[in-house]
This record gives sequence, C-alpha cells and structure tokens, in this order.
Amino acid sequence: MADYFTHFSCLLDVGTPENAARALDLYKALADDNAAEDPPENGFQLSIQPEHGGSELWMHDDGNGDPEHVIKFVLRCAKEFRLTGLWGMQYANSCSRPRIDGFGGGAHVLDLSTGETVDWINTDGWLSTVLEGGNPYE
Repeated sequence: MADYFTHFSCLLDVGTPENAARALDLYKALADDNAAEDPPENGFQLSIQPEHGGSELWMHDDGNGDPEHVIKFVLRCAKEFRLTGLWGMQYANSCSRPRIDGFGGGAHVLDLSTGETVDWINTDGWLSTVLEGGNPYE
C-alpha cells in the first residue's frame, strides 16, 4: 500500500512582530476548527521567523499538509491585518511508492487586499488529460 503526501513551505509577512504574535491566536482558532472536523484534516505548522524581523510567518507541512488550510489562514491574516499585494505558495504531491499519477503539485496566488484568487494550477490529472488529447484548461 502506498502513502500519499503533500509538502509545502512558504512565508507570509504580516507587517509587524505584534501582528505575528496575534497571528498565532488566529492559527490556534483555525487548528481548533480543524480538530472539530470528522475526521480532522491535515493542517500545517506555523512559526514566527525572527531572522526576518519577526514579522514573517513560516508555514510548512509536518510530513503531510493541506494547502487549503494555509490559504484559509492567509486570508484570515489578510483581513485581520489589512494586508495588501500578492501572496503565493506552491506545493508538491508525492507518494511513498512508485505509482502512476502518484506525483504532482500546484501553486496558488492570492490578492491579499481583495481575498481573491489571482491564479492557480494543480497538476493532478493534467498529464493524463493532455495525453488523452483533452484540454486541461477547460
């Protein structure tokens, strides 16, 4: 049996060390919401990066994570701290054994001021769609 994993590592600058400390409370609230799900979804790990002035949050998987939870968290931070500009993350899907279609990845870009998705891509199924003559962008 194969195990499937999603890996990522990204930063979010929330402007000030005070905002970064407050973001930890937002993270805890998201983790509590996640724990209430049945079954709980894979989340992500969060820490404040002092080498970046204490205003950047490092979000990464802990062996297996959920990019969707990161995006929800970033949107909460954007609203709470009135963040602007673009933010993005990329992720890799991997498998513990060689499997056809067991590997892939994607990326997601947000406009922090509006909370809207600017663009995204997910390669899950993309290759097989193209090889079968389909258009993966439809």
